Amino acid sequence: MKVDLSKLPEYKEPKEKVFKKNGKLKNKFYEKELLRLQIELVKLQTWIKNNNKRMIALFEGMDTAGKDGTIKRILEHLNPRFAKSVALDKPSDREKTQWYFQRYVPHFPAGGEMVFFNRSWYNRAGVEIVMGFCTKEEYLKFMRQCPKFEELIVEEGIKFFKYYLNISKEEMYKRLKKRETDPLKKWKLSAIDWKSYEHYDDYVKYRDDMFLATSTPYAPWVIVDANDKKRARLNVIRDILSQFDYDGKEEDFFADPNIVKVVSHIE
Repeated sequence: MKVDLSKLPEYKEPKEKVFKKNGKLKNKFYEKELLRLQIELVKLQTWIKNNNKRMIALFEGMDTAGKDGTIKRILEHLNPRFAKSVALDKPSDREKTQWYFQRYVPHFPAGGEMVFFNRSWYNRAGVEIVMGFCTKEEYLKFMRQCPKFEELIVEEGIKFFKYYLNISKEEMYKRLKKRETDPLKKWKLSAIDWKSYEHYDDYVKYRDDMFLATSTPYAPWVIVDANDKKRARLNVIRDILSQFDYDGKEEDFFADPNIVKVVSHIE
């Protein structure tokens, strides 16, 4: 579907008022547009709660891609009783003996709830296989089972989104170096982060294999250009809003197709 980019706020105003010289969004424009979209998210949550709907959005991507920040802005003004972020630690010895998807299911939403997974079962298709935390057999089993598992999620009536935040190797390097020196972000830097950077090309390979095997008509992957965190956040929110016809909706929202793209799916 073709979209009219001139209807997006960042293309309505003179370029110098919206973008910095490096092409990234200016803070003033970003904060204003973010607030406008967050007001719509509050309306959406009210509608989901009042109509007993359920929603899951999962966020994947390499380290420093902006998953934390995107989810934080989505949840910032929502009622935490009905909207939450789930970021699971490494599995316990007991969980390692369970069906792989089992530890995620207890976090699924009940009626009126929204759940945002900060990394998900797709760990197996990324960090686990790249870093050798699972066997090849476990990986292949996951790739076979995952589309079936997600078909059940959608069949159950849960609104389901899959976002992959994509960044360049150069941008990843810059963000890792910033974490090393910023005392407020140093906690985000783990022992595995620089190893992930060294394996960037392996992550890209397995990412593409993941798209090929698990982007389906009922649960397609949406890849987000996250080299500009602010543009990524705004357009993820727009994409979510575009999927619902909720009460009091200000306009027919749509994401910038230069930033957010649906991955071709398997039939």
